[in-house]
Amino acid sequence: MKVLLINGSPHKEGCTFTALTEIKNQLEKEGVNSEIFWIGNKPVRGCIACLKCGHSNGKCAFDDDPANEIIDKIIGSDAVIVGSPVYYSGPNGALCAILDRVFYASGANFAFKPAASIVSCRRGGASASFDRLNKYFTISNMPVVSSQYWNMVHGNTPEEVKQDLEGLQIMRTLARNMAWILNSIENNDLPNQEEKVKTNFIG
Repeated sequence: MKVLLINGSPHKEGCTFTALTEIKNQLEKEGVNSEIFWIGNKPVRGCIACLKCGHSNGKCAFDDDPANEIIDKIIGSDAVIVGSPVYYSGPNGALCAILDRVFYASGANFAFKPAASIVSCRRGGASASFDRLNKYFTISNMPVVSSQYWNMVHGNTPEEVKQDLEGLQIMRTLARNMAWILNSIENNDLPNQEEKVKTNFIG
């Protein structure tokens, strides 16, 4: 079993990385492999609604940033955890631009992969950011894995995050719950699905 941990911060080894590392270390204790994938700090594209992804096997038409690599990594993993810093009560804009394209192009391929999000903030805005990230999963038939509290750590530096003992415990609890979910579903059948119905409301 493998969990993909996405570091959605422009800082490779900052506060978000510190929280994800706590998760990674606990997953290893639970016998679950994991990988931290950093989205980088180069410019990324937003979705332009070209709809070409519908004709390209679930890949985005733009291939000059990490979006398609992330699609491949999620498909090749058993679960995913997305981490982001909090900017103005929201996740990193570059991360959201990537995730918009990842989930629009290939969200159907992620169905039934357990997922979770974690956020890192200095003080406020964590719950709004947490809610935004979880919406990618809940529209894609992905079971959302919880912890003992909302998945957030506080601190302005990695050293301060390491002082947030409750936040770090939340990360470890999330890792244990993720391992339990993965073990629970490993040998069970997935639920049957109806053909998807889409209703447009027209005035």
